[in-house]
Amino acid sequence: MNTPAVPVDTIPSRPAWRNLLWIVPLVVLWIALIYWQPIIPASGVPTTTHQLLVRGFIALGLWLGLERTSLTPRQRRATWLAIVVPDALWFALVWSAAIDGIFRTDASISSAPLLPLAIFLPVIVGAPLLLLSKRVGKVLDAMPANWLIALQLYRIFGIWALVAWLHGALPGVFALPAGMGDVLTGLFAVPAAIAAASGTVQGRKAAIVWNIFGLADLILAIFLGMITSPGRFQLIVTNVAAIGAGTYPDVLTPAFVVPASILLHALSLRQLIRRRAG
Repeated sequence: MNTPAVPVDTIPSRPAWRNLLWIVPLVVLWIALIYWQPIIPASGVPTTTHQLLVRGFIALGLWLGLERTSLTPRQRRATWLAIVVPDALWFALVWSAAIDGIFRTDASISSAPLLPLAIFLPVIVGAPLLLLSKRVGKVLDAMPANWLIALQLYRIFGIWALVAWLHGALPGVFALPAGMGDVLTGLFAVPAAIAAASGTVQGRKAAIVWNIFGLADLILAIFLGMITSPGRFQLIVTNVAAIGAGTYPDVLTPAFVVPASILLHALSLRQLIRRRAG
């Protein structure tokens, strides 16, 4: 007996927001775990692990995207190496410097503000290269629009700032808005990725809004970190150590995760804008 085919349009699609039903409980469990065992975030293992995984996904996704372009094999290898090698060296340099305490405000190694340099220099150098490169544009056209968005699911781990505030280790004026912004960005990364994958105008607009929100959260976090950290820009003096104190592993967030996330948002916006133009 033949079963009649059911048109795809008649199959009800699951709303993207329903994915929060399984993400939110996991986030709550993670909050409870790191609050109960503060040694977990203090060890630096979560931040290092999720950033190593992100670097691996970037290398894999970039290679798969390059294979879908019209570039020659030699051009693909050159493009892949030109992005992956600097990215890996960047992470290794910042990670090593953080462990050595180079970003500490009381470090006598240099009087230069190394933490602001670590935040802004990669964006100043990397953004023009990634946003103006024709080869990167070809890769973005060949890659699914949801990939760069789903990649930032790791922003959920920004909950460590809220837990640090609960333990009295970070000022609330910084931890509350920055931590909540990161968590919301991470939570909505999956629904935004699903919306972008739909290929609809509404889905693309939702993805653009998500990117703008994520960028605004990072800019706010940088601003709050500057005005609460010891230095020439400090406007609020708190009774607990600020993020700008530069101690490992907390300093990995502003020194690497923040600029890396800004570049990912910029690439995603370029990809979505190119899809609109197309």
